[in-house]
Amino acid sequence: MLLRLLPLLAALTPFALADVQFTSPAAGATLPGGGAISVAWKDSGSAPALSALTSYQLFLCAGGNDNTNYASFLKMISVATQGGTITNFSPRFTLTGMTGVFPPNVIAGLATVTGTDGPPTVDAIANAPAAGGAAGAAPAAYTVPYNLQTGLTRYAPMQPVPPTKITKKKPTPLFPTSAYTIATTWMARPTMVTTLTLSRTFSVSSRENTAAPASQPTGDMAKFLARWKD
Repeated sequence: MLLRLLPLLAALTPFALADVQFTSPAAGATLPGGGAISVAWKDSGSAPALSALTSYQLFLCAGGNDNTNYASFLKMISVATQGGTITNFSPRFTLTGMTGVFPPNVIAGLATVTGTDGPPTVDAIANAPAAGGAAGAAPAAYTVPYNLQTGLTRYAPMQPVPPTKITKKKPTPLFPTSAYTIATTWMARPTMVTTLTLSRTFSVSSRENTAAPASQPTGDMAKFLARWKD
């Protein structure tokens, strides 16, 4: 999939009751490439409420049966106040007058898509139900080094399994440290809002200790312990 970040010109006032449903461009519409694209949306009737979304990113993406007809659609990533993101997609449309070609791997992916429907909604909001790990993100997203990621949502690998023995004498970091700047004035809007960590896929088991308990002390030790009885 090819993505291009679009400047979000419209004011995003949370006046609706649910997440984003695109109404323009319409499904199957034909628009001239190289110019402005008018984008409109309404509430979809599904949670979360728009009032629970704090910031948005809008992308122009490529997808369809070939690299001309219905090859384009919009993608909006919204950050939720409770953590995580929800991603909505518009119906597919055509951009005319475009130059260049898609790389072979993208064309191969486009050939698997039919019709004008966009991809399904990706719900990666914290505590949202999901099967098999963190919701909404492809496993490959968690393998990209953290300092090379961009966007409001970043992805962290699964936490390692603790060893059964401590063998190291000196602690060493798993990854290099990150640069930081001490704020002395108001800073710009953050470029990263949420970090999603890949859920653990390993499991542990435990069993009852069947060893008999030790007997109570006797003799002098019993007398010594008796001193502390109230």
